[in-house]
Amino acid sequence: MTRFLTKVIQMNQLQTPKASRNQETGRESFMPSSMSGGFVRPLSGAASCGVTVAAPDTAGTFTVVPTISPSLAPSPARRRTAHRAAAAALVCAALTAPLAVAAPAYADDAKPTKSKAPAPPATMSAVGGGPLAKPGTQVRLKDGAPKLPKGLSARSWIVSDPESGDVLAAHNAHWPLPPASTLKMLFADTLLPKFPKTEQHKVAPEDLAGMGEGSSLVGIKENQTYSVHDLWLGVFLRSGNDAVHTLAAMNHGVEQTVRDMQAHADELNAHDTHVVTPDGYDAKGQVSSAYDLSLFARSGLQNADFREYASTAFAQFPGEAKKGKKRPTFGIQNTNRLLTGAFGMKPYKGIAGVKNGNTTNAGSTFTGVAQRGDKVLLVTVMNPAKKDLNEVYKETAALFDWGFAARDKVEPVGRLVGPKSEEGDAAKHSAGQQHGKPGAAHLSATEGDGERGGASTALGIAGGALVVLGGVAFAVHRRWPLPELVRRRGR
Repeated sequence: MTRFLTKVIQMNQLQTPKASRNQETGRESFMPSSMSGGFVRPLSGAASCGVTVAAPDTAGTFTVVPTISPSLAPSPARRRTAHRAAAAALVCAALTAPLAVAAPAYADDAKPTKSKAPAPPATMSAVGGGPLAKPGTQVRLKDGAPKLPKGLSARSWIVSDPESGDVLAAHNAHWPLPPASTLKMLFADTLLPKFPKTEQHKVAPEDLAGMGEGSSLVGIKENQTYSVHDLWLGVFLRSGNDAVHTLAAMNHGVEQTVRDMQAHADELNAHDTHVVTPDGYDAKGQVSSAYDLSLFARSGLQNADFREYASTAFAQFPGEAKKGKKRPTFGIQNTNRLLTGAFGMKPYKGIAGVKNGNTTNAGSTFTGVAQRGDKVLLVTVMNPAKKDLNEVYKETAALFDWGFAARDKVEPVGRLVGPKSEEGDAAKHSAGQQHGKPGAAHLSATEGDGERGGASTALGIAGGALVVLGGVAFAVHRRWPLPELVRRRGR
């Protein structure tokens, strides 16, 4: 399987680079950023009363004249010196007191107070089923079903079948949380149909305005021309906010793009999502949920271009063109470590996308889709408490392993709903929801043998891309047959 996956990646890559510019180094940001907190210089010892003030880039050191011995004769000069020392001592006390509160010293047997982790809402959205409105882990194991993985630390996660829409297990699935760059899935699903990939765009300086400090970048230059295809490679592989803002400029600007994204989220019944920026950069009020991110991924994966970009491991990106010379290119690598195997992770067998993210407020986030045999799973993980470099990928892989083993041994706890155009407003259907108990209208849509509802998406891996091989449609009462998928696997 590993050899097969290697061939898949080789077939799909546009060109494997020797080295990747802007290569991920543990987070998505490749510029010095105030988001990362800068750095803090250590506080000097209290005996000398030297104080170093924390700042992103600079520090001011204050030195204090030592106190004068009381045995010295109180001459006028010495009194003036003593007055200066007393004043300096007051300055020292004023400077060190607040800093001592911020960075206290503890006795050997004392422990620092840990900040309390935020708790999920007592009740959340019931879209997709009443159990999904409850905080905590929701799963219905049948006899012989494997237990959920131990050590999961994410604030929110969900395991679902994108073909049937069944939610196999979830943890705080509807908790609105900062999404980071996983929101780019919604951006892509909204804008991909608007521009042909062969369209060329010359980047104006204003196209790149308004990007957050510390944004992840693919390396777009002003007054250079790029194809739409190039720009989408920058969005998916490098999570480039410069590529996002360029495409947003082509779509009449950031504000219009945000409105379009919000409208598309509402159409997809993703009611936990509030869009403020097109790139997922931290912004006040910008949230989504593991449930909604799964809806975005499932919708996007029905688009052939989305599947191609999400599953591309390596590519060549245009460099700066110079008159009279052939335009150079440089290699870029996908930041999805389950796809590339970077930073100590092994490529996950059957992985075919979708998108990762990382910001200060969001922590690490990831949505992935994978296929094993005739089973296809979608997993979203948001903000693991464990801060291991690869923790979001480890927890995703563990949930994939569990889902593939448990697929036929669990009762669904809910479903991924279809868009309003097919099902109506799912939020209205769940109006009977009270304290985690679904209304009658919602029960009729979610309970039963799992054959009802959801988007039926026949998924397979071919040429390194996740390919739709069967019919795609939203159906409330039946699953769509997968004859093409069956024939393909029979070869």
